[in-house]
Amino acid sequence: MADSSSAQRIVAGLRTWILTAAPGAQLPSTRTLVAQYGASPVTVQKALRTLGSLGLVESRPGAGTFVRARSATRPHDYAWQTAALGAPRSIPPMSAALRAVPDDMIALHAGYPDRDLLPSRLVRAAFARAARSEAALSRSPAAGLPDLRAWFAAELGEAAPFGVAPPAPADVVILPGSQSGLSTAFRALVGPGQPLLMESPTYWGAILAAAQAGVQVIPVPSGSLGPDPAEVARAFESTGARAFYAQPTFANPTGAQWSRTRADQILETVRRYGAFLIEDDWAHDFGIAGTPEPLAARDDSGHVVYLRSLTKSVSPSVRVAGIIARGPARERLLADFQASSVYVSGVLQAAALDVVTQPAWQTHLRSLRGQLGTRRDLLVDALQEYAPLVQLDAVPRGGLNLWGRLPDATDVTRFARECENAGVRVAPGTEWFPAEQTGAYLRLNYSGPNPGSFAEGARIIGQTLEQHRQD
Repeated sequence: MADSSSAQRIVAGLRTWILTAAPGAQLPSTRTLVAQYGASPVTVQKALRTLGSLGLVESRPGAGTFVRARSATRPHDYAWQTAALGAPRSIPPMSAALRAVPDDMIALHAGYPDRDLLPSRLVRAAFARAARSEAALSRSPAAGLPDLRAWFAAELGEAAPFGVAPPAPADVVILPGSQSGLSTAFRALVGPGQPLLMESPTYWGAILAAAQAGVQVIPVPSGSLGPDPAEVARAFESTGARAFYAQPTFANPTGAQWSRTRADQILETVRRYGAFLIEDDWAHDFGIAGTPEPLAARDDSGHVVYLRSLTKSVSPSVRVAGIIARGPARERLLADFQASSVYVSGVLQAAALDVVTQPAWQTHLRSLRGQLGTRRDLLVDALQEYAPLVQLDAVPRGGLNLWGRLPDATDVTRFARECENAGVRVAPGTEWFPAEQTGAYLRLNYSGPNPGSFAEGARIIGQTLEQHRQD
């Protein structure tokens, strides 16, 4: 940490010097900079590399480091691209949940688990083995490695009740992460300009994928118990939609978990209207009180298209997901995926399969449930004590987030900015509504780093909210 700080100090000092130096001027030697800044030669070289990456200096082997000559050419003119590109498409910006934070910031905004919650040892060993395997040198089949497809099919099949045929490996297509799966599903099963039912609020990535696919999003109100089956039926009836994107288990951001009765009613509605239910089971591995049965396990007629990702639970570097669909829908999904990505890296697939088939994987999941439960309760208790104005409709039984409602008059965007200025980053709820937001909400991740800072984070949120109300 000290070396990094010293390197930044050297960069700042040299940048000031460069502004007044002539192009081609030679920078002081490494020995001189070491003495001037009291830093090690390694730290000085790190600072010089940073300046080089900024285009401010250039190294000449055997001669030294020099101020790069500033370009005297005319400014580039890209005005012609305005006509060539045409009117801009309305694509939502990337979520605040993906933003990196300084080390001293309390991070309650992220959408990924902390590294301490990942099976690090299993992942490193799996990559080492995958690098030595044939997967490192060969092309994967378009639909994915047969053994990995069989694993996804078997996992869902284990939850299938008696009398419902389990999926086959041939029903599975391996994709590079669930975001790719959403885009593929919306293009292949819905299509540009066609209606797609979507819970509101819902996952911001699904809203982004729908915008990119050009589908017409039809919001269906959803709360801590999920959407009202009658509302789903009315939306199908009034719009003629043939697909419904939903998260029946630990929805992001609400944490909602559909009851068995509600799930059966919605599934029956989907069947009645001859439609698809695109089930996003992103939180399959994050059940605190156990792993609920996916809705897809009770459907063998091809109405439920099931998306299951390993990225969040295995590693952010393992961008691997499986989508399970039966009948012609599977062929359309595969054709769309091949047109955009051709196939998924065999090394990533082999590493993912290695991790989830190790006996230690189940041991890790049992430990993960306990850790998530402890973190969730810690953040809930902190909010109740220090930020009572943040109201939770329900405490989720799984997932990674809390969904808190703020007083109606709260300017959520401004409030999030004020929290960040005070040292805690939160995710404003505006990003999770596919249409107008129905209230002031905040999403808080309890799986992020340093759970010991939750109390301080909640205190800052509470104080900022009080001050915000008084302004």
